[in-house]
Amino acid sequence: MVFFGFGFFLSFLRRYGFSSTGFGLLLAALGVQWAVIMDGFLFHFSDGKVRISLQSILTAIMSIPTVLISSGAVLGKANPIQLILMAMIEVTVFTTNRWIAVDILQVPNHLSLMYVHVFGTYFGLMIAWWLHHPSLSQRAEKETSRTVSHLFAMLGTLFLWMFWPSFNSVLIDARLRSVAIYNTYFAIASSTVAAFALSAAANKDGKLSMAQIHNATLAGGVAIGFSASSIQHPWIAITLGLLAGIVSILGSVFLQKCLNTYLRIHDTCGVHSTFGLPSLLGGVAHILHTIVDHWGSSSQSHWGYMALMELGALSLSIILSLGAGLLTGFLLISKSWKGPHFTKYFDDQAYWEFPHLAEGY
Repeated sequence: MVFFGFGFFLSFLRRYGFSSTGFGLLLAALGVQWAVIMDGFLFHFSDGKVRISLQSILTAIMSIPTVLISSGAVLGKANPIQLILMAMIEVTVFTTNRWIAVDILQVPNHLSLMYVHVFGTYFGLMIAWWLHHPSLSQRAEKETSRTVSHLFAMLGTLFLWMFWPSFNSVLIDARLRSVAIYNTYFAIASSTVAAFALSAAANKDGKLSMAQIHNATLAGGVAIGFSASSIQHPWIAITLGLLAGIVSILGSVFLQKCLNTYLRIHDTCGVHSTFGLPSLLGGVAHILHTIVDHWGSSSQSHWGYMALMELGALSLSIILSLGAGLLTGFLLISKSWKGPHFTKYFDDQAYWEFPHLAEGY
């Protein structure tokens, strides 16, 4: 899911396929190793040693989508050195965020990993703000897609779509794992239906947009992540998935242009609509569901306290991602990293060998 799914998911640009898949592999491979070390020092350090297990490697892999989501926001506008520096800082801050959520706010471990979407989104958007160039206000030819690049991106979407129930359930207690799988499937299936319906309705000629489809179909899986194991009625998961798909499509149609035009945030992959907004929706929905589900019970005060802690953890993730993203973006614009000239944006030829200058590429 991490290496194959996200690798192709970001390959929609017509002249940036090598970099999308290749740099994604580099970031994931390096990020997993650094995440194992950081997770070990913060969660599994004793007697002067870091204990490594299959569980810690799995946790590290599940932390990497935050880096890949952020790279989607700056796709085509940063060189490999800048991306590596971004990944190292982001993994460090995100693991620290998880440690605060788990050890101090008492948020369950599997729930702390569901903040990858909101953290990666707003961390990446802050870096995109620093890397903004006036030329990005108008869509460049190299920023467009071809039929083949859209097909590769859709392949990544399908792979992510198939394995998202595993992502949401793998760290959950075995007794509730099947519930998480069911709910994730219901939510992601309903967001797919909403994506097709809204995409056709949002376009003047009534035709479907492949870019909107391969983004919004995943929104349900993102939104249901927080409450996948706690929802006991399928209609709730279906409703949440529908809302996530609607929010994702409306965000890509209306909000993305506003971010670029007024806030000078060029979100290449539309991660705000795909991951950020659905994740916020899912986080708030989980808190409300926790309160409503235990309202009037003998343990109402306990669950009310837990809902408050989860609200604090969600707020902490947003604040840390925004702050760390701002600081990281400031570091990345340093001339020491030799960022690409704006004429080299969205172009593989700046980094990869091409026989005969890739005629017709």
